[in-house]
This record gives sequence, C-alpha cells and structure tokens, in this order.
Amino acid sequence: MEATLEAVLRETRGKNEARRLRVAGKIPAVVYGGGQEPQAVAVSPKELSRLLHSESGLNTLIDLQVGGASTKVIVKDYLLQPVTQQLLHADFYRVDLSRKVQVKVAVRLHGEPRGVKVQGGVLDFVHREIEIESLPAEIPEHIDIDVTNFMIGDSAYVRDVAKDQKWTPISPADMMLVHVVTARVGSDDAAAATTAEPEVAKKGKPDAKDK
Repeated sequence: MEATLEAVLRETRGKNEARRLRVAGKIPAVVYGGGQEPQAVAVSPKELSRLLHSESGLNTLIDLQVGGASTKVIVKDYLLQPVTQQLLHADFYRVDLSRKVQVKVAVRLHGEPRGVKVQGGVLDFVHREIEIESLPAEIPEHIDIDVTNFMIGDSAYVRDVAKDQKWTPISPADMMLVHVVTARVGSDDAAAATTAEPEVAKKGKPDAKDK
C-alpha cells in the first residue's frame, strides 16, 4: 500500500516545542536515511495513526510531502503515551525504490483447522511475523496461511510460505509459524490457544526523550 502524508518543517526541538506542536494538533517526527542529513518535521497524529492501522501498517510506503518536495519513506519507529496510547513521536526512514529493505511482516491465518474441529486438537500460533527483504513497493501487507486442512501434527514453516515470492525471507527457513497439536487434558493450553489475527501496528516504546 502507498499513501500520502503531509509534513511541515520544524526549526526547534525539545519538550516545549513538542508540547506546542501537540496543542496545535501535530507531533514531532524525524526523517533520516538515504545518505542525507536528518530532517526535523511535524505531522498529524490522526493521519499517521490511520496509516499505522491500515492493512500494511508499519510497512506502508508513504509519499511524505515536505515543503513542496516529495520523499518516499516508511515508518521505522514510533512512540506512544503509555496510558492513553496516543502517538507522541515518529521516525521516518527514506527509501530508494530500487533498493531492497528489511522489514517484518505479520502472518495472518485463515480457516478453522480440521485437526481442531474433528480431532479436538489445538492450534498453536508460534510466530506471528516474518522478517523479509523486499523492494519497498513490493512489501506484502501480510503473509497468509490457510490452516483449514491442518490435522494434528501438521505445521507450516517459513520455507513453506516463501516459495515463488517477490520477497526473500531473512527469518530462518526452518522457523515454525503454526502447527496443530494434541490438547493436553487438564491444562490451560486449549483456552490459551487462539486463531486471532496479529495486531497490525506494533506498540511503541512507553518512555523516551522527545527528539
């Protein structure tokens, strides 16, 4: 997914500037990478939050508009207020569309395994994301696995979902993503197991100095 985000240059930094920006409905951010000097900007937290909660989440390719110039970036990191979960700060990384980047992509499961429905097994969602290398414009929004026909003992590894893709896995090929196991009577495993889809946006660090 590609999207556009407006930004304005900011001349000063520090806590006072950050408070002033937030009162004005913006948050401080930094644009870096691409062999250029870091650039201090401010963006709308509402618009940025909308992008972070989209299908592609952190891997959204953003056309950042700054002072009439356009720069392709992805969100490298962001900070959240620990209580309200409001955005406080964001780091944008400049990307070259012709050069690959390394990112983490969420794994999404589809279907109810037959091994759960028929055999009484438990679906164990072991790893909910894969680290990959890809051109910025070809980063997948998510990696899908259909578990409908999984019986007890069936599993899926990184190597199973990386075949014939435009991206290359960085995570080990033998890293297990999901499998169906026998439920252990008297344990809390069955209650704890879930097929819920992973969150799109990761949690930011709760405490950090304003940049």
